[in-house]
Amino acid sequence: MTQPIKYVKAPGRILIVGFGSIGQGLLPLILRHIDISPKNICIITADDRGREEADKLGIRFIEMPLTRKNYQSELMPLLGKNDFLVNLSVDVSSIALIEFCQARGARYLDTCIEPWAGGYTDPSKSFAARSNYALRERVLALKDKYRGGPTAVVAQGANPGMVSHLVKQALMNLQQDILGTYIEPKSREDWAKLAHDLNIEVIHIAERDTQVAHQAKAMDEFVNTWSCDGFVSEGAQPAELGWGTHEKHFPRDGGRHEEGCGAAIYLKRPGATVKVRTWTPNYGHFHGFLITHNEAISIADFFTLKQEGKLVYRPTCHYAYHPCDDAVMSLHEFNGKNFQMQSRQRLMRDEIVSGMDELGVLLAGHKKNAYWYGSQLSIEEARALAPFNGATSLQVTSAALAGIVWALENPNAGVVESDEMDYRRNLEIMGPYLGPVVGEYTDWTPLYQRGELFPEDVDDDYAWQFKNVRV
Repeated sequence: MTQPIKYVKAPGRILIVGFGSIGQGLLPLILRHIDISPKNICIITADDRGREEADKLGIRFIEMPLTRKNYQSELMPLLGKNDFLVNLSVDVSSIALIEFCQARGARYLDTCIEPWAGGYTDPSKSFAARSNYALRERVLALKDKYRGGPTAVVAQGANPGMVSHLVKQALMNLQQDILGTYIEPKSREDWAKLAHDLNIEVIHIAERDTQVAHQAKAMDEFVNTWSCDGFVSEGAQPAELGWGTHEKHFPRDGGRHEEGCGAAIYLKRPGATVKVRTWTPNYGHFHGFLITHNEAISIADFFTLKQEGKLVYRPTCHYAYHPCDDAVMSLHEFNGKNFQMQSRQRLMRDEIVSGMDELGVLLAGHKKNAYWYGSQLSIEEARALAPFNGATSLQVTSAALAGIVWALENPNAGVVESDEMDYRRNLEIMGPYLGPVVGEYTDWTPLYQRGELFPEDVDDDYAWQFKNVRV
């Protein structure tokens, strides 16, 4: 990367809202790959984290928390026609910022759909109202309103985001290996037909973070390799998953949504307490947390196949996340405090001494059983590839970079999800930053070694039932 590619020229300014680990890691990638002067980039964020990194790169830094009351007045002088707002904040409404950008003629990208502060955990709201499903439905309602308007890319980080593009490439690989063809689908319905023809019953976003720091987690401290606030917020939401047509056992604590696309269900428990079984090539099988994520819903929805209005096919899709060991300990302590955040938070980056973030998609149920496709990025390689990044952040920041480039290349696409974008272009831009990108088959199923020490209630006839996957 001695001569980095300038993928596109920015026609206006870039405003970054929120500057935690992802903002700090994305900024050098923007400067490296987008033709823009540092004087045309500005950061507005709630605290002084990242000020040193911004100063090193000559970027204007504004410390100002955005609220319902002040966001328009604060952003008005910073954002206009042909500018670009990159939303990497927490507790700032994505929908409010999307609508603000549309009114200003500016483009937009976020890595997840955020509500205003308290929206994830308001006890006065129902489980369904606190879900990512509900947030996504509100964003989708903007598509017709802003059709043909400035491009607004929603939920384009590593996951959600990168994983939607990985799913499509994995399906192409499976098509070649199982069906002996390599014909790219032309439409959303064609993609759903391909997944149906391959008999993809399950799609896990299977992630195992093995990074270790020289400084161990302390008591009353939350430690993570990406946002502590973001992880706690989504962990406190109800667990959610796309619900497949092959499922025969509806969860006792499950709930269905009365409105919207109907592609997902929720569990009446926070995701930080729900575990599932999954598999990655480097680590093997393990228990991960079923943390709610937008991609669990959007992927299941994208690959839904209907005929004459009747549901024919949909895969079950959900996140299965084992964070780094110190983050697991932090989550256990958080759960033990009845979902109250610890008094101190620490983002692991420079103190990490070893490990990788193995993040990919596990497609299962087909003739070859299961296939994992994804990134195996080590901390050593991440540091060599980009400043201010670790393995976890670089997977997110490279995907956000790809989303920004795609939006600038497709400037009037309106409101767009990752699943609707060109997966090849996104993977082309992300690829140099993902470390080894591998595909591997496995004969593992969630029935492996079950019932050997104690009897278990499993469905022996249908291995890839969620009943078997859930711990």
